[in-house]
Amino acid sequence: MSDTNTGSETQKFEFFKYDPSLAANAVFVALFGIIAVGHTFLLVRNRTWYFIPFVLGCLFEAVGYIGRIIAAGETPNWTLTPYIIQSLLILLGPALYAASIYMILGRLIRMLEAEAYSVIRVNWLTKIFVLGDVLSFLAQGAGGGILAKASTAKDQDMGNNVVLAGLGIQVVFFGLFIITTTLFHVRIAANPTSKSYSVTVPWRQFLWALYVTSSLIMIRSLFRMVEYALGWDSVLLEKEVYLLVLDGMLMVIVSAAFLWYHPSRILVGYKQVGMRSAVDLEGEYTMTSYGGGGQTSPSPSPLPSANLKAYDSHHSRGEESGRRNSLMLGQGKHHHQTPSDDVSSYTPLRR
Repeated sequence: MSDTNTGSETQKFEFFKYDPSLAANAVFVALFGIIAVGHTFLLVRNRTWYFIPFVLGCLFEAVGYIGRIIAAGETPNWTLTPYIIQSLLILLGPALYAASIYMILGRLIRMLEAEAYSVIRVNWLTKIFVLGDVLSFLAQGAGGGILAKASTAKDQDMGNNVVLAGLGIQVVFFGLFIITTTLFHVRIAANPTSKSYSVTVPWRQFLWALYVTSSLIMIRSLFRMVEYALGWDSVLLEKEVYLLVLDGMLMVIVSAAFLWYHPSRILVGYKQVGMRSAVDLEGEYTMTSYGGGGQTSPSPSPLPSANLKAYDSHHSRGEESGRRNSLMLGQGKHHHQTPSDDVSSYTPLRR
């Protein structure tokens, strides 16, 4: 509880309109703490460093609910610090979730060799959405800081408006992200790439996980927008259950969902996709098509291992003979390789 002076009157401002529940908030601390440990383990083991913001989001949520536990112990004489902790960290946690979720889609598109199906150029996809998320994070953080130091109704209105702007940015970019994901899903379902058939990971299930988690974050953001838009007199601030269900529980589901559908299980070898390589993921002998833009032709039968040395020796003698003939004809600098010349496109590789 704090006192603010307005003219000659002293107005009492209460941080909460209810008594925070120690037991309920302890449950959320335990849930987010356990999930954060699980994500940290997967992050380190699989080196999915782009998921660091997601892990930080879990930690923000856990510490935010610790702030609510401290506030519950102070009832009814609440102090400012626990209120700021719970207000800022629970507000900002989902923005960190969003940053990692945005990074997933581009990697999935590359893994499926489906860049042509993205409505936004894949090289720009992650950058655009993460930029929007950063703007949202900064605006929400700035608004929360203004609210934490607000001593007048004008300051509180300003803080609310800045937070609303940040949440609005988050809702707009998440809406665009869901639309982008949906269009990509429709296109690849209508005309699957060869890679989408060959990969063994459940990428279709992963897309549905993206839909569900993105929708839950969207619902939570809309709830917080309504909460801040209605102001201190909002009915949403009169009962703790609204925050615990429409924010806390939804974010627990999002956090747990990515434990099961962790990107390390899905995005396998996406960095190697699209490279002009003579060997496929199974190490078989393949032939890269001449000027084929990265497409591969069916693998020829592997040469018997006993004939590998003979083949290499014959191939070397053939190349040397060709160079001598070319020089004799005075065409050494003007000979251009044709597809029929490209014997090396058949690349024998040893396992």
